[in-house]
Amino acid sequence: MVDFMKRALELASEALSAQEVPVGCVFTINSEIIAESRNSVNATHNPTRHAEINCIDTVIAHCKNNHIDYKMYFKNVTVYVTVEPCIMCAAALSNLCVKEVIYGCANDRFGGKTVLDISKFYEYNYNLTGNLMANEAMALLKQFYKGTNPNAPEPKTKKEKV
Repeated sequence: MVDFMKRALELASEALSAQEVPVGCVFTINSEIIAESRNSVNATHNPTRHAEINCIDTVIAHCKNNHIDYKMYFKNVTVYVTVEPCIMCAAALSNLCVKEVIYGCANDRFGGKTVLDISKFYEYNYNLTGNLMANEAMALLKQFYKGTNPNAPEPKTKKEKV
């Protein structure tokens, strides 16, 4: 378990080096990595390119190429991700019926459990466990947010009304 989170943290470090929000993700089945990724929002200019979504796409492509029913395949997937999945990713993982999600630190801004408990909206809910290597995951986020995001829009300043 710890080895998979360590790999996710390595991927998150790569994201940080690429000036992406440092989130890394690993999908496993039977203790074997089947997909891994990191955030690539800035590189792709696509706000949906979160680490989990990238892994989902990898698994779906594998299933299509090998004539595997992805709906059955995902039921055996355990997800390791450095930060609690956001609402979008939590909903996607729930919709795909993954077996389990293990995350590092909580996501108190966009979390799919912390901010809006998506389990209340879906019939199927995966097992969710947090705080695995949370300090390491949080340290990467803090390092990112100390800097500036070169792809963030210019802040709009309010003009004084005369």
